[in-house]
Amino acid sequence: MTPVAVRSYRPSDHSAGRRLWSELTAGHNSMYGDPSDDSGAGFEEYLTRLDLGGLWVAEHADDGVVGLVGLIIRGRAGEVEPVVVTATHRHKGVGRKLLRHVAQEAKKRNMQSLTISPSSRNVEAIRSLHAAGYDVVSSIELTMHLDHQTYDWQPDGLELHALQFRS
Repeated sequence: MTPVAVRSYRPSDHSAGRRLWSELTAGHNSMYGDPSDDSGAGFEEYLTRLDLGGLWVAEHADDGVVGLVGLIIRGRAGEVEPVVVTATHRHKGVGRKLLRHVAQEAKKRNMQSLTISPSSRNVEAIRSLHAAGYDVVSSIELTMHLDHQTYDWQPDGLELHALQFRS
């Protein structure tokens, strides 16, 4: 397997970053039955964040940029957002390498903790993040849908504190 190197994001990575962002949002939208496609437009807004503390890419010698991870500054804590690896390079250790890198960067900045907020339906991501050391539940975001649209809820959902939630 050709090695992947993690390095700082450069302006020349813009199209690859936008492509990865598009892949991330398309996967999320598909998971929730949302047919919309931002074509990576959200990446433009992300790059303007004032609290963006760093952005790194995973570069494959033959395939170019295949992953992306960002660090949002929250005082002495950090939030990992986003983390994405292109589909053809998943399950090859690229995401783990990106997560290790962002953790090292946070430690250099004397941050006390890192958080990440995967989609509740993305069980694969949750398992990967747990294996990478994200094993503390630090907050919960709950949603009440106010429209009359029918949603395709996952049959297994989630139980927390003896309460059943849909996902």
